[in-house]
Amino acid sequence: MTEFWVYFTARPLLWIVLTLAVFMFSREINRRLGGSSLFHPVLISMAILIVLLVATDTSYQTYFEGAQFIHFLLGPATVALAVPLYAYFDRIRENWLPILVAVLVGSPFAVISATIIAWAMGAERETMLTMAPKSVTSPIAIGIVEKIGGYPSMAAGIVLVTGMIGCVLAPWVFRLCRIKDAAARGFAMGLAAHGFGTAQALSMGALIGAFAGLAMAVNGLVTAFVLPLLVSLVSV
Repeated sequence: MTEFWVYFTARPLLWIVLTLAVFMFSREINRRLGGSSLFHPVLISMAILIVLLVATDTSYQTYFEGAQFIHFLLGPATVALAVPLYAYFDRIRENWLPILVAVLVGSPFAVISATIIAWAMGAERETMLTMAPKSVTSPIAIGIVEKIGGYPSMAAGIVLVTGMIGCVLAPWVFRLCRIKDAAARGFAMGLAAHGFGTAQALSMGALIGAFAGLAMAVNGLVTAFVLPLLVSLVSV
């Protein structure tokens, strides 16, 4: 049995199957708990998979070789968000100015706040650079971090944690600030919590999901262009 497990863990198919099975299991747990954001399916899946990797002494590289196809699909899934955006294009066009202002304020604030906090806690330069694109969806954040000199694997984890926290806190923040407009809620979730926020917004309605997808895409685009430029200027 031990020899069989050693052989099977070396096969890429194992980890993609386990990842999908764990996520389906986590979704069922979340459903039974009333869809609480505190028990987000991705959070539960992360915990289970980490335990499995540690228990089986499996390296991240081995796991990623099997699960990288899911990582590849993040790109097409992000592009597919253009479908709900098209359905609400007229409303997006009507609100282009507040959308532009929100991105120009929210995107730099996310980068600057994360970097300052990391610096204040004594983080090294590479860690600060890794923290900078925390509010950008995973494929873009990893690409940015690779370009500016951070830790790509660490960036993926930080992005997931950021999205999880955003999903948990968003309903409380909306109630506290009395934000009832669906478009504003969606845009805020997509801007602050990227893919996590967009997925949760889509489950709440097409309009809120469309604006969340717009915020996630525009924030990723702005950060991908501006952040490497800023880093290069500061390093001069």
